Amino acid sequence: MKLSKTNFLIYRDCGKNAWIKIHRPDVYYKYPLSAFEEGIIETGNEVDKLARELFPGGIIVEDREDAEGTRELMDEETKVLYQPVFETGEYKMISDILVWNDKTKKYDLYEVKASNSGEDGNKKKKNEIYANDIAFQYIVLKDLDIPIGTLNLVRLNYEYVRGAELDLNQLFTKEDFTEKVKEIEEQIREEMRISREYLFQENEPDGHCSCITKGRNSHCTTFKYSNPKVPDYSVHDISRIGLSKRKLEELVDSSIFDILDVPDHLEFSERQMNQIQVAKTKNTITDCEILEDFLGEIKYPVSFLDYETFPSAIPRFAGYSPYNQIPFQFSLHILREPNGEVEHKEFIYTGKDNPDIPFAKALQEMLPSDGNVIVWNKSFEMNINKRLGERNKEFEKFMIGVNDRVADLEDPFKHQAVVHHGFKGKTSIKYILPTLVPKLSYKVLDIQEGGTASNTWNEISTGKLDEKTAQEKTESLLRYCELDTLAMVEIFNYLLQTVKDRN
Repeated sequence: MKLSKTNFLIYRDCGKNAWIKIHRPDVYYKYPLSAFEEGIIETGNEVDKLARELFPGGIIVEDREDAEGTRELMDEETKVLYQPVFETGEYKMISDILVWNDKTKKYDLYEVKASNSGEDGNKKKKNEIYANDIAFQYIVLKDLDIPIGTLNLVRLNYEYVRGAELDLNQLFTKEDFTEKVKEIEEQIREEMRISREYLFQENEPDGHCSCITKGRNSHCTTFKYSNPKVPDYSVHDISRIGLSKRKLEELVDSSIFDILDVPDHLEFSERQMNQIQVAKTKNTITDCEILEDFLGEIKYPVSFLDYETFPSAIPRFAGYSPYNQIPFQFSLHILREPNGEVEHKEFIYTGKDNPDIPFAKALQEMLPSDGNVIVWNKSFEMNINKRLGERNKEFEKFMIGVNDRVADLEDPFKHQAVVHHGFKGKTSIKYILPTLVPKLSYKVLDIQEGGTASNTWNEISTGKLDEKTAQEKTESLLRYCELDTLAMVEIFNYLLQTVKDRN
């Protein structure tokens, strides 16, 4: 058996997960990809394809197993190769782009990633992963005696702002990773050798997978299979436990997996202690002082606002940068006075052109000119408003005014005003709503989360759906976004009633 680059990279993240992928694909592929994961794959393919235009005139190797065909193309002195396939006796991999350099008489390698060049705190970690990826390729090519020159990373330039036309040379950055890769070459070569021994052993590795000491968001695909004693709500779900690795390791080493079994003498942050306490007692913690402070600042009319957006990696319209969110829909519930009737307004744009102006106009027409605008996770909506105003100067003053009135309904929950065991340490509306307002549920909707909403709009606006299906999906989008703002109304009423009952 030959080790692929993909399986090697999975191994580096979680060895047992990679073993299961190879030997137990029925387990590894048991659960379908989420809409978010599918979106990542589709985006990666789109960026890969577009990046080839930086090096025009190449030939693509269509068959992902055709190493012999790749060699024939190289023997024919093909200048540019897309998706060339390579195999040694032990390894196999596919590169993104190889370009013949007439000056050096070598092939320069270009690995394409659908990530931004300005990833701030994540950039260092991403660069390490990319260097490992390129190093695997370099080692295989070197072992095949293929003349290799520079080793490069191609990714999206976060500073690029699209004009009327897409400028590929500005959209992409090309970074020389040659020295980074050569510094770790021997280390990666040794890891490749060790990983082959581990992954091609006949018997399944014993015990937990390495994710047992990681927070829930970092768990591998097959975590539940490899760690059957870990319940669905476990110590891995304790808020920010992934940042307290020693504490999590202490619990795991003591075979404490259920959050209900956490010893009382162990020290945690106040937030973590509250989560553990309500899980054990099922008693809700309520801080009415925080609630009164929050609610006392709210001015009527109150407008509950939610946006749906699409994060286009490749800027689709003028004024957009890579991964800028395209706002295409909003839902608005308006409460003009305490105990008054709630009005609902909504907007969606499904055309192929830029929705900025229709979106901003509709918002300006429907949103009351005074009172608070209540959202959930204000940084998101406020950033959408800011960028809308920057791209469309005629609406900049209006958007600044909207942001000046924003209040975040998530804040009381972040500040522990209400802590319920049903929240499971989270402050997402998807956890808060079914706990506090069980009569409302996303589960009855055709679209139940944001990733599906984004992908659905993209299919509609790019003409991938027939007219009837597009109309049905548009209605589903409207109902999903409507529930987001109705949920805020009901949660807001819950907080008001909680304070009223306490007083």
